[in-house]
Amino acid sequence: MNDVHELLENPQTDAARNRGSSSNGKFMNVGFIGLGHMGAGMAANLLKAGHRVTVFNRTPAKAEPLIAHGARLATSIAEASRGDAVVTMLANDEAVEDVVFGRDGVIANLPSGGLHVSSSTISVAFSERLTEAHTRKSQKFVAAPVFGRPDVAAAGRLFIVAGGDAAAIETAAPLLEAIGQKTFVISDTPKAANLVKLSGNFLGASVIEALGEAMALVGKAGIDERQYLEFLTSTLFDAPIYKTYGSLIADGRFTPPGFAAPLGQKDIRLVLAAAEDLRVPMPVASLLRDRFLNLLAHGGDRLDWSAIGRLAAADAGTAAFSTLQR
Repeated sequence: MNDVHELLENPQTDAARNRGSSSNGKFMNVGFIGLGHMGAGMAANLLKAGHRVTVFNRTPAKAEPLIAHGARLATSIAEASRGDAVVTMLANDEAVEDVVFGRDGVIANLPSGGLHVSSSTISVAFSERLTEAHTRKSQKFVAAPVFGRPDVAAAGRLFIVAGGDAAAIETAAPLLEAIGQKTFVISDTPKAANLVKLSGNFLGASVIEALGEAMALVGKAGIDERQYLEFLTSTLFDAPIYKTYGSLIADGRFTPPGFAAPLGQKDIRLVLAAAEDLRVPMPVASLLRDRFLNLLAHGGDRLDWSAIGRLAAADAGTAAFSTLQR
C-alpha cells in the first residue's frame, strides 16, 4: 500500500485498527518535515492516530493528499516547528542541517521543552551535534531511525530503533506507536540509535551483495534463479529480507526505487566513518562502498539500492549494465 490516499481512506488498515488512540491517550500537535517515499506514509499514520499534524515539504504538492485528510500545510519550517513536537524524515546530514539550524529552523522555533524526533539516517557525529544543540535550548531530542521500505511505512509497520533520555522517549512514545509496529529503545544517548541504524543498513547491503553473487553463480551454470530463490527462502534463509531483495534481483526490478542507490552509498560511507572513529576494521563495508560507486559510475543514480546485487552477473558476463536500467 504505497498510496497515501489509500491509507487515509481505508479504515481497515493496521494503522487505523490499532492506532486510533495512543497508549496514554495523548494527542499531540506535531509538525512533520520531509514527505518523501517514507515520510508521506509516516505522516499519514500520525493523522490516522488522531494527532494534529502540520506538514512541510520543499515540494508542496507532495502534501496535498495529507491536507485533503486534515493535515495543515506549513509555509515555512518555522511554522511547522511551533507545536509539541516535530518529526524530520530527510535524506542526509546536509538536508537535516538545512532544516534544523538557522533563524527559521527547528531549533530556533521549537518551544522550550518541545520534542524533535529525527527519523533520518544520519551520521553518528551529526546526531551528537543535534543532541548538544537541543540540550542548550532545553528541548528534547530523540533519534528514532526506522527499518522498512515505503510500503511498510504506509502500513504503519516500521521497526523503530530509538535513543534518548527517558523523559524524551516517554514524550515521543505516542508518535512512535503511530508509525511503527515496535520500538526498540537502545540507549539514553541518541547517537547510539543512529549507529544501530547504520549497522543494520550495512547488513542489508551485505545480504544484497551476497545474494547477487550466489545468484550469478548458479545462473551462469544454467540453474533457474527464481527456482533457486524459492529453495533458499523456503529453507535456511526464510526471512523477509532475502525474499524481498532476492525477488528484486531475480526480476531486475530496480525502478522505481524504494530506497535509492545514492542513499545506500551514503549509508555505507557513514558506516565506514563511524568504524574509523571507533577503530573497527570493516573490510566488507569497504567492498560495498566500491560496489555502490561502481553502480553510480554506470548511471545507477535512479535505481533501487538492490541493483548492486546484479553487478555480480554483469561481472560474470551474464548481464549487461544496460539491463539494470529497465
